[in-house]
Amino acid sequence: MPGNARLTMLVVLSALTVLCVFGCAEEQKQAQLEVTDHEYTLRKESEDSHIYVIDAKGTVRNSGEVDVKNVTVTAYCRTCGEQVINGEWFVSEYDKMPHQKDVISYLAAGAREDFAFEEVAFYPAPSGVPTPEGVPEDQEFEVVIESYEVVEE
Repeated sequence: MPGNARLTMLVVLSALTVLCVFGCAEEQKQAQLEVTDHEYTLRKESEDSHIYVIDAKGTVRNSGEVDVKNVTVTAYCRTCGEQVINGEWFVSEYDKMPHQKDVISYLAAGAREDFAFEEVAFYPAPSGVPTPEGVPEDQEFEVVIESYEVVEE
């Protein structure tokens, strides 16, 4: 190849590379989800049961620029044990069951949506073991947004 042809080819390829980099570098709009409020409640699992559970409810807000779908919200007790011991809070850290999480099917940019789910933690209290008076203040509960999908425009 003569020198001019190589130079021309180099200039054309460089121009294409620059166009591609600047053309493809368009800023992606981001989703920004946050739990704006949440509340934990204590309830007895059933009338005949000696097990108490913590349930959660609250609100998620999409303060981002894009709509999202399939937002999965759940909660964890970070300080609860994993073994069942009477009179102590415990959790099962296996895969969450459907009633232990909530899925918000669609959340538009700027919108809010409520969530609610059950069984964040458990407390077995057979006879002789004190029953919990309310949501324990010495345990660390955390609501988390586990996953979501950005809606393609």
